[in-house]
Amino acid sequence: MSQELTRRNFVKGSLLTSAGLALAMGEAGRAGAAEAPANPAGAPAPKDALPKGKIGKLEVSRILLGGNLLTHFTHSRDLRYVYALAAHYNTDAKILETLAVAEANGVNTLAIHTVPSALKVLKQHRKERGGKMQWIICPTADIQPGLAQYSQQVQQLIDDGTDAIYLWGVRADALAGQGKIDLIGKAVELAKAQGVPSGVGAHDLNVIKVCEQNKIPADFYIKTLHHHNYPSAKLGHDSMWCSNPQETVDLMKPVEKPWIAFKVMAAGAIPPKDAFQYVFQNGADFSLAGMFDFEIAEDVRIAKEVLAALPQRARPWRG
Repeated sequence: MSQELTRRNFVKGSLLTSAGLALAMGEAGRAGAAEAPANPAGAPAPKDALPKGKIGKLEVSRILLGGNLLTHFTHSRDLRYVYALAAHYNTDAKILETLAVAEANGVNTLAIHTVPSALKVLKQHRKERGGKMQWIICPTADIQPGLAQYSQQVQQLIDDGTDAIYLWGVRADALAGQGKIDLIGKAVELAKAQGVPSGVGAHDLNVIKVCEQNKIPADFYIKTLHHHNYPSAKLGHDSMWCSNPQETVDLMKPVEKPWIAFKVMAAGAIPPKDAFQYVFQNGADFSLAGMFDFEIAEDVRIAKEVLAALPQRARPWRG
């Protein structure tokens, strides 16, 4: 590749690439335009399609669209202006375009947390434009005995069409640290009772340990995984999300539930090929990838190449 687009130089690249996308996609992504499905119902998938796996009843692309860039919750270490820059770039119209580009490249699922403005755009993509993107969403409501607020938010997400629910990693980390394993289990069971896959998110490896030890009936896990071979690792500026990657790999090896790895590029510090190779070789069944619209086609191409050439895994595919 003659020039790799990264999150560091996306300002320059996005202007040129977005113009190219507009020409290539016609009116796609503009207000009021109808989206043409990338693969009409009943048509066979292309031979080079992005591979998929299963999470409960859902068929999920091996690469999922990460939600942070769409909700503007970017991780930018000590570069504080990046948050505002991403918010100005990813307008509602640009998010709609991003969803269309993702679907056109075989990404059929996203994971996101409950940000009302983002959920509004997701509903617009699905109801007004015929989008087929599946939603895996974590409620952000507080979790207290009785789960009143959490239950209400879960019900609203289900009513809105959410395809799978998972316990937000921020909540799960805190509950596991406080020894409130019963509340983790009740949160999982609450979503399962709605008939959708119900998972648990985690940054802290202890969450997975206690879930497995206590036989929490989660249908899947969303757990951080990335190596530390990048310059800003351990600087303490919002720069590391998996503090013990080898321990994570070892613990997850016997786990029989599907595993979605996230923060795999350490918020842009690790190139996509390096990131995908690392997480899939080390046992992840799926990978979240936070992608701007102009990165999607290239990242998917890289992921397909990595998956096609992947050596034998120590952990069997679980999803």
